Amino acid sequence: MLALIAGTGFYDWEALQNQQEKHVQTPYGEAVLFVGEVATPDGSKPLVFLPRHARSHSIPPHLINYRANIWALHSLGVQKIVAVNAVGSLLREVPPGSIVLVDDFLDFTYGREHTFFEGGEAGVRHTDMTDCYAKDWQRQIKAAAERAGVPIVEDGVYVCVQGPRFESRAEIRAFARLGGTISGMTGVPEVTLANELGLQYGSLAMVTNFACGLAEKVTHEEVTELMSANAERLAKILLQLVYAYQEC
Repeated sequence: MLALIAGTGFYDWEALQNQQEKHVQTPYGEAVLFVGEVATPDGSKPLVFLPRHARSHSIPPHLINYRANIWALHSLGVQKIVAVNAVGSLLREVPPGSIVLVDDFLDFTYGREHTFFEGGEAGVRHTDMTDCYAKDWQRQIKAAAERAGVPIVEDGVYVCVQGPRFESRAEIRAFARLGGTISGMTGVPEVTLANELGLQYGSLAMVTNFACGLAEKVTHEEVTELMSANAERLAKILLQLVYAYQEC
């Protein structure tokens, strides 16, 4: 099964029909998600929709229960995840409105629960992150964007910060020098936890603004407005992805 994890400004998807709200109990707490189906040219396909901030945008990025969310998706039989993230750009050549296919990350978060393997009964495991954004899945996402006629920026490096504050000018300069393309607050540990459970994870990041220092000021309202304005282009890619999706 395919899952869509959506972020700021993307709280519902009209293509998802016959939605059922599910409260999934996990060892890490409750996860709330929506199970439905998307009409395709040859019938319909199931999809799990998870708004990571909740549909009311009531959960800030540093308090999202990432472990419960990923565990719940795994327990429902999800095999692949496409995540949608609202991000700021660190580079002039990646302006607002760009859609970035993420290939790697830099993690600057702290205090979050980053692993399922904390010793004891869970044991200890050191999970490889070389291809944390699954290469084959990335190729399928890229192909879906091409079929949809939506250009994307490839090989994006996602810098994940703690939030909920935006970054300082000095932080943005440093992240760009380290090779970052975009910055956001939710990509990690979502991607790492998915890898720990063997789920294929891909991310489409919508650039909603230039980061601090490249723009005069960044506001949450600005981010939400641009994300909503570009939701149609994202939806075109997602539809093509669902149409072509095959169960593993």
